[in-house]
Amino acid sequence: MIKKILLVIVVLVVCICGYAAFQPDNFSVERHIAINAPADKIFANINDFHAWQAWSPWAKLDPAMKLTIAGAPNGKGATYDWEGNSDVGKGHMEITDATAPSKVVIKLDFMTPFESHNVTEFTMAPAATSTDVTWLMHGPSPYVSKLMGVFMSMDKLIGKDFENGLTNLKAVAEK
Repeated sequence: MIKKILLVIVVLVVCICGYAAFQPDNFSVERHIAINAPADKIFANINDFHAWQAWSPWAKLDPAMKLTIAGAPNGKGATYDWEGNSDVGKGHMEITDATAPSKVVIKLDFMTPFESHNVTEFTMAPAATSTDVTWLMHGPSPYVSKLMGVFMSMDKLIGKDFENGLTNLKAVAEK
């Protein structure tokens, strides 16, 4: 009986590992919102890391989080380092491209709880009476991420945070 149980466990583990190996090599998480404010006002809140405390979905998760904002005062070359509790982890962001008032591209490196290196893009597109804002994060999915993805998706892990952040950004920009 024990041999049968062990065999079933081994087969199950092999199947999960095999399934994970065939998952995509990259991931993407994207959320959108319409904000009743001009694109340049929204852009200013994204392009300046000093403004992020007012709308970032992670700022409230650890009020004691250590922040270091350095480099350029805003735009390309601006950096943001953080270290906090298990809800926010530790990482580094750097704005690598900023095209006013339509796009901000950020290199995003997490050190903890899991190391990862991704790209985040914010785009602002004028609409009839508002500005459509898109928050996109994409990056590689190494095997460990693929294995974790069998049980939980990146979309479910951070999608809600993006939605909260965009809602906070909307409130700040519409003031």
